[in-house]
Amino acid sequence: MEKKIGFIGAGKMAQAMIEGIIKSNRIPRENIIASAKSAQTIEKVKQKYSIYCSLNNVDVAKFADILILAVKPDLHTAVIEEIKRDIKRNAIIVTIAAGITLLDLERAFGFEVKAVRTMPNTPSLVGEGMSAICPNPYLSAEEIMEVEHLFSTFGKTERLEEKLMDAVPSISGSSPAYVYMLIEAMADGGVRQGIPRDKAYRLAAQAVLGAAKMVLETGKHPIELKDNVCTPGGATIEAVAVLEKRQFGGTVMEAMESCTNKAKNLR
Repeated sequence: MEKKIGFIGAGKMAQAMIEGIIKSNRIPRENIIASAKSAQTIEKVKQKYSIYCSLNNVDVAKFADILILAVKPDLHTAVIEEIKRDIKRNAIIVTIAAGITLLDLERAFGFEVKAVRTMPNTPSLVGEGMSAICPNPYLSAEEIMEVEHLFSTFGKTERLEEKLMDAVPSISGSSPAYVYMLIEAMADGGVRQGIPRDKAYRLAAQAVLGAAKMVLETGKHPIELKDNVCTPGGATIEAVAVLEKRQFGGTVMEAMESCTNKAKNLR
């Protein structure tokens, strides 16, 4: 891919994406640039990824064919005001922030800017990201594919209608945090039974990874896969019964609803 990629903002999510892109070996380092507010962050990113970095957002705007706004929702207006006169004529603007709509971007730029609303997640760092993507009407089919190709360098992509984008943080953007909590709880349970903690983490994490791959690669319904583990009168169904009694599924759904409501009110 020959497009030049720019990141305004170089926080954790941006760094996860940058590392995923570099590890893919599909985009040259010299085609990537990032900016940040602090010299400390700039130096860290420059040393870690060997890419050009700047304290000036305009440098990134002038460089990038695909410009990723990797800043918090409440900073978008100020950043766009700073750069809107300096972006390339056919630049594609990508937001990774929850709650920022395509209309928000168009209004902030003041013209029919090519914009894509996305929601990646931190497993992008290890090439297993999940990114939802929603382009506005001003991108060509080829340009949409270029954005999807970029995001596919660090994981999978799914194109969604914008009316569904506010729900994405709860199901894939924020959900790695829930899974880490599950792994921690499973490991604690193992330690409680006498398994050394390092081994408990590996056992729990690999079990979660394997279960996820079973869903993705077999195409079977999660309920069917769960039932296949639950031998009649066995140990697994005892554990499942406790989770059902404690409203495991309902608790997760309630947490996701809370996440979605927060995401809608971030901008």
